[in-house]
Amino acid sequence: MKISMKVNGREASGEVEGRTLLVTFLRETLGLTGTHVGCDTSQCGACSVHVDGQLAKACTMFAAEADGAEVKTIEGMAGADGALNPLQQAFQDHHGLQCGFCTPGMIMAADSLLAENPKPTEGEVRDYLEGNICRCTGYHNIVKAILAASGQDVPPVSVE
Repeated sequence: MKISMKVNGREASGEVEGRTLLVTFLRETLGLTGTHVGCDTSQCGACSVHVDGQLAKACTMFAAEADGAEVKTIEGMAGADGALNPLQQAFQDHHGLQCGFCTPGMIMAADSLLAENPKPTEGEVRDYLEGNICRCTGYHNIVKAILAASGQDVPPVSVE
């Protein structure tokens, strides 16, 4: 079946089988490899994208379900000139990137959180990230980055 959607502000279309997952369509058909497949069960959140402004796990959503939708991936977060948006910059500044595998999903989730709650507490950030797993050293610097992106004061990065 042919599907069409707007991805990161651009029209996109392609032929898919009914069983094609949205993450597969994004990565293999559109070449947007920033959306990762970490677990295939939606538990890790590495595949997080926005569909019509809502956070969605692209590894458990069929591409056909996004037919006609607006999809935003990590590639759509940077400015038109390629400059990092404030959330991406905060992840870089506060060492929230770590190995980087979970980073796209973390940033997409954090963007949704800040849209809903522009000044979350540390606890609210940690609760919101429960659908995203970091397999590196934990969430400390990721939480700092999100708090910093929200304009809140956070302690400077230290060696931990």
